[in-house]
Amino acid sequence: MNTISFILANYVARQLGYRMKQWGEGDRATQEYYKPLSTYRERLNAVLAEVRALGFNAIDLWLPFLNPDWATPEHVAIAQALLKQYGLAVVSLAGGFGSTREQFERVCALAPAFGAPVLGGSTNLVDGDRAFVVKALRKHGVKLGYENHPAEKTPQDLLRKIGTGDEDVIGATIDTGWFGTQGYNAARAIEEVGPRIFHVHLKDVRESGTHHTCRFGEGVVPIQACVAALRRMAYSGAISIEHEPESFDPTEDIKASYAMLKRWLA
Repeated sequence: MNTISFILANYVARQLGYRMKQWGEGDRATQEYYKPLSTYRERLNAVLAEVRALGFNAIDLWLPFLNPDWATPEHVAIAQALLKQYGLAVVSLAGGFGSTREQFERVCALAPAFGAPVLGGSTNLVDGDRAFVVKALRKHGVKLGYENHPAEKTPQDLLRKIGTGDEDVIGATIDTGWFGTQGYNAARAIEEVGPRIFHVHLKDVRESGTHHTCRFGEGVVPIQACVAALRRMAYSGAISIEHEPESFDPTEDIKASYAMLKRWLA
C-alpha cells in the first residue's frame, strides 16, 4: 500500500481562527506562530501529536512550520526529535521554494535532514535557472515535483512547465483539486502525466471555478477514479491528503477521507 500522508498545510487557516481570506495570510500567521524558538517544541509537539492521533504515520512538512529562511539548527533538531518520537516520516517538503538560488539551495539542504525525497511545490527558477535547479537537486539527493496550481490548467501545461530531460530530478506533483477547479478530469490528468509523477496531493473541491476544498466524495473531483488510475500505473510514491478550508477545521473531514483512501488502496 502507498504511504498515506497528512499535509500540514491542511491547517493553514488555524492560526487565524479559520477566518482566512487569502492564502498568504495563513502562511504568514503560521510562520509567526512557529518561528519563536522558545515555544517551538511545545507548538510543534501539539500538532504532530494531533496528526499521529488521527492514525497517520507520515507528513508533508509544509515550510511555514519550518522555513529555512528562519529555521536555526535548534529548530531542526527539535523537529527531528519530535518526528522520531511520534514515528512520523516526512514524504515531502511542501510549499514555495523561493525565487533566488540562495532560497532554493536552503530548501534542498533541509530535505535530507528529514529524509524527504521530494520537494512538492514550485519555484520560478524552473523557468529561469533550470541548470542550477538540477544541479542543486542532484547535489542534495532530492527531487522536485512541480505542482499544478492556477497557471497549469491542463496536464499539457504542467508537462510544458517541467519540460523534457532531467527526468531523474524534475517531475510533477499532481494536485487533483486544482484540476477540479479548472474543470479538468483529474483521473485523466494522472494518466496523461503518467511516469513524470513524483508525488500526489489528493484533494476534492466542491465545484469547478472555485477552490473550496471538501472531504472526499462531496465535491467534483473523481477521487476514487484518481486512486484507481494511480494503481493502474503502479505508482509507488506517497499519496497525501489535502484539505485546507478557510473557514472551518478540516480534521473530521480528513479523518473520513483517510478511512476512504485506506479502503481504496487495500
